[in-house]
Amino acid sequence: QVQLLESGGGLVQAGGSLRLSCAVSGITFSILTMAWFRQAPGKEREFVAAITWRLGTDYSDSVKGRFTISRDNGKNTLYLQMNSLKPEDTAVYYCAADHHSDVGRGEYSYWGQGTQVTVSS
Repeated sequence: QVQLLESGGGLVQAGGSLRLSCAVSGITFSILTMAWFRQAPGKEREFVAAITWRLGTDYSDSVKGRFTISRDNGKNTLYLQMNSLKPEDTAVYYCAADHHSDVGRGEYSYWGQGTQVTVSS
């Protein structure tokens, strides 16, 4: 059974930092394309960042230069380091995984339950 479990969310002041983690089990992590998405209240889910098994990365324009996606294949864990947080970054953040290296910002097969990030002004 494939499981993606996010952690690290919380409440932070604007300008602060958080690091999200996503622990993956039940699947061969090292060959997956991994991504972070987020969904703010009343808005559609949006792409945040992705990383392929070859360590290629992609970021949305809204987080580029502030967020860093990374992975530790030895620990089967995905990370999202979020710096210079803004109130508009407030959302539930979801970890996603897929076997296709070209899934990019598209439809991922596996999803976590999400972790809340709240940035106060």
